[in-house]
Amino acid sequence: MKNYFFLLITLLLLALSANAQQFQLSENAEVSVLTMGPGTELNDSFGHSAFRIKDSSKGIDQVFNYGEYDFDTPNFYLKFAQGKLLYQIGANDFQPFFNYYSRHNRSIKEQVLNFNLQEKQKLFDYLLNNNLPGNKKYKYDFFFDNCATKMRDVLIQIVPNRIDYKNEFVNGDKTFRQLINENVYWNNWGNFGITTALGAVIDKNATAWEYQFLPEYVYLANKTATLEKTSSTDGSGIYTEDLVKTDRTLFNPQKTEPDRNFLVSPLFIFSILSLIIILITIDDWRKDKRSRYLDSILFFTTGVIGILLFLLWFATDHTATANNYNVLWAFPLNLFLVIAFSRKFTKLWMRQYSLFCLLMLVLLSFHWFTGVQMFSFTIIPILIALAIRYLFLMAYIKKNAVKPMQPVLG
Repeated sequence: MKNYFFLLITLLLLALSANAQQFQLSENAEVSVLTMGPGTELNDSFGHSAFRIKDSSKGIDQVFNYGEYDFDTPNFYLKFAQGKLLYQIGANDFQPFFNYYSRHNRSIKEQVLNFNLQEKQKLFDYLLNNNLPGNKKYKYDFFFDNCATKMRDVLIQIVPNRIDYKNEFVNGDKTFRQLINENVYWNNWGNFGITTALGAVIDKNATAWEYQFLPEYVYLANKTATLEKTSSTDGSGIYTEDLVKTDRTLFNPQKTEPDRNFLVSPLFIFSILSLIIILITIDDWRKDKRSRYLDSILFFTTGVIGILLFLLWFATDHTATANNYNVLWAFPLNLFLVIAFSRKFTKLWMRQYSLFCLLMLVLLSFHWFTGVQMFSFTIIPILIALAIRYLFLMAYIKKNAVKPMQPVLG
């Protein structure tokens, strides 16, 4: 019985030893950062980043990226909307990974890091440990903790206080919103949604460090960064070298023209809707009437949008949706006044509320011109139409409002 027990222990130790040897890198191993270019869909408009661990002599060629999530997560869409969805690291063989991005015509650049064998092994061990079921997930933040910032943050843990990220790759001062707009065309629905949902907190200038929420700037930061090294075992000889040893392009995409149809763009659609609102308002003015259905639609639509923005601001964990002054044109209270403005007879307080809505548009313009928050240019026609409608309501209600009954004296 003892012989069987010792045999079992021996086999187990041999298996563990073989498994450990399997993940020991050789001197020929390379560790690198991959940068994938943007795609055609909104969710891949900003590119992607990943680590690659390659050791041909050991048959290892793995890619680790921090951009995955589990669709089987309970209440997936609710958690996504609330900013509570956990993202996770994923591991893939390099060739299928390469095939996927090249098939979608997205550029692939590789920066081989200037690490020694010990540092390469430490990075590989860290990624393997991070990929374990209990360690995979992390709280995602679009600006401060995403697939791109993870590249930098992991490297800093592997070689603490030895990477010096320069600022030369940054040209001028740009806000977070301007950096987003570099990747998403201003007159499409994706840009409209992002610009409307994100608040004034992203209209501050980003530092060079903060630029690295975008994969392309991680690439540029790595390109100019240096790594502190030692020339002797006792650490007495300290010198610096470039962080990136080799910079190469693995796949160059074919140039394609962006698919931009102005007839379905936000600016065109909003211009048509605004023209309709203005023409109906002019007709109402001439005939001394009020199109109640139009007011009902306007107050309902702006109220619903306002409540959604209000919830994004106060009821989610998203850091970028705070201080959103789009609620100045999409005011949440409008939804609760739909019934009042849909009735035939108006009251004087409704004139005062229309004046309040007009003043909110003036305040929005002030925020825009002073740089407190930048808004989507596509909503300018809507803002003009709303201002004209509120002016009309003020004049119409003043003339036609039901006056309160006056007490009869004498």
